[in-house]
This record gives sequence, C-alpha cells and structure tokens, in this order.
Amino acid sequence: VQLQASGGGLVQAGGSLRLSCTASGRAFSSYMMGWFRQPPGKEREFVAAITWNGGSSYYADSVKGRFTISRDNAKNTVYLQANNLKPEDAAVYYCAAEIHVRDGMYNLMHEYDYWGQGTQVTVSS
Repeated sequence: VQLQASGGGLVQAGGSLRLSCTASGRAFSSYMMGWFRQPPGKEREFVAAITWNGGSSYYADSVKGRFTISRDNAKNTVYLQANNLKPEDAAVYYCAAEIHVRDGMYNLMHEYDYWGQGTQVTVSS
C-alpha cells in the first residue's frame, strides 16, 4: 500500500486543521492506521491510531480531547482532525499502515511497515 498525506499548513494557536492520508492499493480496510509526528529536532512520536473498521481508536495523552482520528474505507482515507492546536503540536505528521499490529503495540513505529511522506504542520503563537 502507498500512502499520501496532505492537509498540513500554517495555523494560529487555537486553530484547527484536518489532515488526510489516502491509500492506494487494495485492502485498505484491512489495515490499522496510525498518525505519528516528528517535531523539529526531536524523535518521531505516536499521535493516534484506529483499527481497521474504526471500532477502536487510541491517542497520545498530549492530544487526547483535542485530536480525533477517523477513517472512510470507501475512500481509502484516514483523517486526523486537530483542534485547539498548540505551538508544541508543530511537526511533520506522518501516516502509517499495517495489517497485523500486535495487541497494545499501536503506538510503536516499528509495528508499521508502510509510511506516507509526511505533511508539515506549523503553529504560530
């Protein structure tokens, strides 16, 4: 599967963005999908993940209550609605996909084999 992330941009603190990640190839609905981000000068970190059917979603504590992950399997797309953005949310955001993610391991980068190219989110204070 190939992933294409989009929707990043410059936003003021307190603003919102919706990131999208569209997959090409078959069987998108079989994949667990995740969002990760890499702030400048820092390591990549987990943001959110959603199971193949959207039945369960998971969030990093730092974004819980502000970000929402969702998916539309008919459109082969996963979304990340980011509200009340803070300067510390500024990063390159990556989407990731994997069919078999071990239980409880959805937040680990090495569980995902497929990655998008990243989309830049900049938050001005």
